[in-house]
Amino acid sequence: MTLKNALETLLGAPCHHMAEVFGRVDIDAPAFSAAAKGEFSDWDGLFEGYAAAVDWPASAFYAELAEQYPDAIVVLSKRESFESWWTSATNTVFRRFNEIDDPSGGPWLAMVEDVWDYTFDGAAREDVAAVEAAYHRYHEKVRDTIPASRLIEFETGAGWKPLCEALDLPVPDAPFPHLNSTADFNARIAATMQGDEAAAPAE
Repeated sequence: MTLKNALETLLGAPCHHMAEVFGRVDIDAPAFSAAAKGEFSDWDGLFEGYAAAVDWPASAFYAELAEQYPDAIVVLSKRESFESWWTSATNTVFRRFNEIDDPSGGPWLAMVEDVWDYTFDGAAREDVAAVEAAYHRYHEKVRDTIPASRLIEFETGAGWKPLCEALDLPVPDAPFPHLNSTADFNARIAATMQGDEAAAPAE
C-alpha cells in the first residue's frame, strides 16, 4: 500500500493493488486465475486507467508484464528477511483465507489459490520450509529475468530516491508514505468483505 500511494503521487494516476481487486472481483479474479494458467493476455484491457501495478496478484506476473510493457521499470520490493514477510503475511492475508465462510471461497479465493501455486511453485502454505525456498527462488527469478537496467531492488524504508532516480522524476516535498500496517489491513479487508466500501478505501 505504501508503494501504491508513492507511485500514485509520482505518476499522478492510479496504481493497481490487491485493494483494487475487492472492488473488481468480477473483472480481476477470473483474469488473474487465467493468467496463472497461461490463458490470459489482455493486460492492456485489465489495467486500463492504471499507470502502474504493485502487490499481489499483479506482481506474480512480473515477467509477462515486463514483456508487455518493455519501457516499464520493475520494482522488486523486499523485506529485511523471509521471517518478517512470513509474519506479516500470516497476520494478514493468510488469516483472511481461514475466515472465509464459503468453503469454495468464490472467485476471489480461487484466484488467490491459483496465483499462490503459480508464485510459490505449488508449496503448501503450512509447509514453511517449502514456502521459504520458493520465496527465495522468486527473488532470484526476478533478478534473472529482468535486466539490471530496468530493475529497482527496493528495500523497506528506502524512501523516494530509488523510485525518483529510476523514473527520472523530482523528489516530492511530501514525506514518503508509510501505510498498511497489519491493523490497517485487517480492518480494511474485514470492512470490504462485509460490503462496507466507505470503511475500506482503496487509496
